[in-house]
Amino acid sequence: MKKHYDVVVIGSGLGGLVSAVILAKEGYSVCVLEKNNQYGGNLQTFVRDKTVFDTGIHYIGGLGEGQNLNQYFKYIGIMDGLNLKKMDEDGYDLISFEDNEQEFPHAQGYDNFKKQLIQSFPDEKEAIEKYCKAIVETCDKFPLYNLKSEGKYDNDVLTINAKEFIDSLTENKVLRSVLAGSNFLYAGLGDKSPFYVHALTVNTFMQSAWRCINGGSQITKQLIKQLKKYNGVAFKYKEVLQLDVVDNRVTTARMKDGLSVSARYFISNIEPKTTLKMAGEDHFRKAFVNRISSLEGGVSAFSLYVVFKPKTFKYLNHNYYHFKHYDEVWTSQDYTEENWPKSFLASMNATKKEDGWAEGMTFITYMKFSDVEIWKDTFNTIADENERGESYEDFKTRKANRFLEEIERKFPGIKDCIKSVHTSTPLSYRDYIGGHNGNMYGYEKDSNNPMKTFIPSKTKLDNLYLTGQSINMHGVLGVTIGAVVTCSEILGKEYLVNKINQNID
Repeated sequence: MKKHYDVVVIGSGLGGLVSAVILAKEGYSVCVLEKNNQYGGNLQTFVRDKTVFDTGIHYIGGLGEGQNLNQYFKYIGIMDGLNLKKMDEDGYDLISFEDNEQEFPHAQGYDNFKKQLIQSFPDEKEAIEKYCKAIVETCDKFPLYNLKSEGKYDNDVLTINAKEFIDSLTENKVLRSVLAGSNFLYAGLGDKSPFYVHALTVNTFMQSAWRCINGGSQITKQLIKQLKKYNGVAFKYKEVLQLDVVDNRVTTARMKDGLSVSARYFISNIEPKTTLKMAGEDHFRKAFVNRISSLEGGVSAFSLYVVFKPKTFKYLNHNYYHFKHYDEVWTSQDYTEENWPKSFLASMNATKKEDGWAEGMTFITYMKFSDVEIWKDTFNTIADENERGESYEDFKTRKANRFLEEIERKFPGIKDCIKSVHTSTPLSYRDYIGGHNGNMYGYEKDSNNPMKTFIPSKTKLDNLYLTGQSINMHGVLGVTIGAVVTCSEILGKEYLVNKINQNID
């Protein structure tokens, strides 16, 4: 590691790595610092029983030729290196309810999406068409989502509530729940979640939906490869503890191992609350610090990672969003010890094998941080191993068994196919990914107060910038666009967007 770089990026999540590659491409000397033993944040994978599992990226949208994420990834230089499997075009997501035998598809392509759903709801053609039209129109209002540097969205679009809007389209309660059924993608809350978050999130999958063969960490590998191509560097086990500030500028990043590095620009890809503490909260406006401190991180998750016995469970080329009842689509986070879990996402691992059998499957449900709060002072990663104690292991076993009961109801006989089961809790997400209290998607967006969660990429310090899922939008596309926003502060938006579009043409 040199003592000085043009740009130091703290944290190697997707936002940090995309920012690093963009600036390295533009000729800046770039250094990425990662505290863990694996780069990539939510893109990390791990192996259990020789089976690869994703930490956070279970499928990706918008990677079809000419679609927005495809175009961003082409500019960054990673598109051609990705190993992908397209999901079922007639139903990449299936929405299901315990009290209804029918499964309702979300299909790829707007015409196909409408066609498949109208088969299930023949009297609701108008509502389904209005829903699709509203998604397209909402997405059109966000310039960078469409690779445009000019244009401003109308602030009114930020205040439309997702549940209220979807409910206004139809009186059919089952259709309402089906249209909102994949809201796990943004931890949907009926009284808060804005429709624009719903639209920007689901539109990308409705364009096209893909799984990463052998996990999303291949995106990280491709990004690191591009970073090195442009003479950038990245280091693991480099936890930044402090940012020195002189004359309203960050001068130095000081690390846990005693090393330090200086730069012209610093980009933080870690939790904003942590970033402010590192730089010293007294260097920011008190109102800003108070607002960031008061932001609520969204809910976290409890996950089961199932390894199957060979050739016992068929590969499913779609996901399931399964609910106990259709009227719980917006209230699954609000559970009790007795009725947990109310819903879950079931997603398969994609491999190169084409024999029709599944190797592993991931099941994710909501879990509040308060459920694991008694162990909040423990910390455990591969880079910093510690035990949380026997009571924690008992807790995980009890929750895993309870979750498996619900899974068995949806997939009768699945228990007999299982070779081994592995778990993660909100503490795992907190320690490995770094989100506040292990939240999945950054801070809760609120249609009642949209500007509260707006965090600018440029801070009041002259050379400190923010990126990542807590800034702008979460998800692979949202975080990639967020990194473009961050780099635009340094390079200029028009200049950078022109560069991206030239690369496509």
